[in-house]
Amino acid sequence: MSRYRNLALFLGLAAVWGSAFMAIKAGLSEFPPVLFAALRYDIAGVVMLGYAVLRADRWIPADRRQWATVGVGAVLLIAAYHAFLFVGEQETTSAAAAVVVSLSPVLTTLFARVLLPDERLSLVGIVGALLGLAGVAAVASPDTTALLSTSVVANLLVFLAALSFALGSVLTTRLDSGLEHETMEAWSMVGGALVMHAVSLGLGESLAAVTWSPRAFWALGYLSLGASAAGFLVYFTLLERLGPIEINLVSYVAPLFAALSGFLFLDEVVDVWTGAGFLLIFAGFVVIKRRAIREELPRLTAALAGRERESREQ
Repeated sequence: MSRYRNLALFLGLAAVWGSAFMAIKAGLSEFPPVLFAALRYDIAGVVMLGYAVLRADRWIPADRRQWATVGVGAVLLIAAYHAFLFVGEQETTSAAAAVVVSLSPVLTTLFARVLLPDERLSLVGIVGALLGLAGVAAVASPDTTALLSTSVVANLLVFLAALSFALGSVLTTRLDSGLEHETMEAWSMVGGALVMHAVSLGLGESLAAVTWSPRAFWALGYLSLGASAAGFLVYFTLLERLGPIEINLVSYVAPLFAALSGFLFLDEVVDVWTGAGFLLIFAGFVVIKRRAIREELPRLTAALAGRERESREQ
């Protein structure tokens, strides 16, 4: 029964995080991009901080190393990732953005093998990384005569978002500060929101430019409470139950929901290059994580066999 519950949570998380790309795209018509991202994490940060107070053993970082972890999370995982993503999504589709962001697990592995002493990049790993990069190239620039078009630049900005998130993930692991997930995410969200407000002011964005329409309230509420607060709570739950390999697969299911929600609500159409890019990035992930996936298969097969026996007995 717990396996079905985990599957339902997994699909729910993929649906919420995938449709978040559509909500970002919808909200960008009402908000300046970086201010939009900052407001999202104003709300999500307060909610997550309250959750950390209730659930974490220590809801305030205890030393410099833990605050350094929060700083990395605030600057790279929250501020840089979302600023690049929100600006980039102005000129690309929800599905294309989700596909490019799905490169994050591949990039995380690459950074880990450079920055973490126990990791080494094999020849096969390099092939996997190249497959992933080829996938981004397919999404971003199939037309070599238009390398500086707005859509290409937009997808490259989304790629920088994925790069920031991957680097931040590895650096927080390298710091190994012992900070609980809830506390780290809560303070990173609060700090990241402050950083994005500073960037927003530097870009000349202001609340006066916001159109406070029902669409704006819906997009902001869905992203801050649904995709961020509730989404991360489900993520932490699944991370403990499934481990990092299986939870990484959310990145490859989310684009399907991004494409579906973009089509249903924004009339976006997925082109052949976006589909090809998704397949290449997923292939890169499988190549890089081949050993971990191979180790997981017997356990998954045993679980499925157990479910078959249960159904026969019933």
